[in-house]
Amino acid sequence: MDGVPCLRVSQCHAQHFRRSLESSGAVDLTLCLLKETDGTVLLPILPSCLSQLDLQSLRSKVAADSYCEIVWSQTPLQSKKRRGKTGGSKLEKILQPLMESHGETWTEELRRDLPRSFQRHGDLVLLGDGCFSLPQWRKMEQQLWSAVATGLGAERLAKMSRISKDGFRSPVVTMLLGERSWVKHVDNGITYEFDVTKCMFSIGNITEKLRVAGFDCRGETVVDLYAGIGYFTLPFLVHAGASHVHACEWNPDAIEALQKNLEANGVSECCTIHRGDNRQLQLCDIADRVNLGLIPSSEDGWPVACRLLKRKTGGILHIHQNVTSPLPNTTASPAVNDATQRVSGKKANREVWQAWADDAANRITCLLRDITGVSWTTNIQHIERVKSYAPHVHHVVLDLDCRPS
Repeated sequence: MDGVPCLRVSQCHAQHFRRSLESSGAVDLTLCLLKETDGTVLLPILPSCLSQLDLQSLRSKVAADSYCEIVWSQTPLQSKKRRGKTGGSKLEKILQPLMESHGETWTEELRRDLPRSFQRHGDLVLLGDGCFSLPQWRKMEQQLWSAVATGLGAERLAKMSRISKDGFRSPVVTMLLGERSWVKHVDNGITYEFDVTKCMFSIGNITEKLRVAGFDCRGETVVDLYAGIGYFTLPFLVHAGASHVHACEWNPDAIEALQKNLEANGVSECCTIHRGDNRQLQLCDIADRVNLGLIPSSEDGWPVACRLLKRKTGGILHIHQNVTSPLPNTTASPAVNDATQRVSGKKANREVWQAWADDAANRITCLLRDITGVSWTTNIQHIERVKSYAPHVHHVVLDLDCRPS
């Protein structure tokens, strides 16, 4: 077994997701769910059902503010009958004798330092920062990475340590095994190619990409102000049917990947790439829709987006933002049970998102009036929660309809 495909969900929604997966026959009933230390739960998925999973539909069935993403788990998700009888994961079985051959005793600390989940991109596995951190691993050098690759069913290995502060949000990724760092990833029928050492690929954004894919953009001109490797540019073209997308990007490595991806998906003729800082973009009065997919905040792009909207008919802005909710005041109501606290917490989150959306709508209205010299009306169509970055920090998207009045 080279990793179990799982749906990572928040603990408060785990049983709802499990029941929904069971009803569609997608959950692997032979394996147990796994509770992670970050408050999420991994639900094992049948590999044969993985490509048919519609995460957007699944979330809508569970709760509007629910979160889910697909990951692969190396930690054994044992069946209840076999729990306690197996000898650990395949990776542990491979690494324990290797460690002991180097004169080290296998310990619980070492076992906890193994990867619990990872990203798979074709034959390359990308490990997270929280594994293989103990000094004992360094004694094994390349033997270690060959053994890990065998255990995970990979030919290449890489490890991410953090996100660079170079202005491009470039990943700090080290190739551990193999020299080629370009990979291919397929999401919802769209092929993405990129260099894992130079470009980010956010699996957690899959629900928003699926939502964009469901838009009807036929006959529309779309501007993607932060295109990256094409996370949203491609769904707008391939599935939403946009007539043309203007993709703005200033990272040369991302632009190289974006060009490859447009060609790989057969939509290069429908896209114009604008290199450099989008605040210097010369376009105006052309867009039916503008995507502002930058977090933690896309506010620097708001004036640009307002200039881009068609003056006569207006259009829709998709504004991304990390919104922080206040910590719950648990001391004020010690008798409230966990279920009630979760409900009140969700309500508080929605109230904070609504307040941010109202403020954003008012500010956009003023920007449009100042830029065009006429009055505009803005209407909040939808507020979408994409995922959580930390406790009480949520990535949300505001769909704001803007029309000249």
